[in-house]
Amino acid sequence: MEELRRSKTVTLPRLNRLSPSLESTALKIMEESGELAQAIGKFRGLSGERLRVEDAEAMHMVAQELVDVAQTAVTMMFVLEEQYGIDLEEILEEHVQKLRKKGYCD
Repeated sequence: MEELRRSKTVTLPRLNRLSPSLESTALKIMEESGELAQAIGKFRGLSGERLRVEDAEAMHMVAQELVDVAQTAVTMMFVLEEQYGIDLEEILEEHVQKLRKKGYCD
């Protein structure tokens, strides 16, 4: 039996050829989230298109769009740290504690 994964670590780069603002990054998260929803819609046959995408291809698209959402969220984390002085380590620890309190994880 495969061991249950307790966490996943994802490392994504700081995009150093952009000058993102809080607002532009928030809008980009919404855009990328819409593309993720579109990819899921294709997988579920909900896109209204006649052309259906094979499951493997659709799941690959979903994964690609999910990583785009994650990259944009990480970019916003850099914006919060660098432009607003937010301590993301503290915020992440608070988040994990909240999840534990709700019983979502150990």
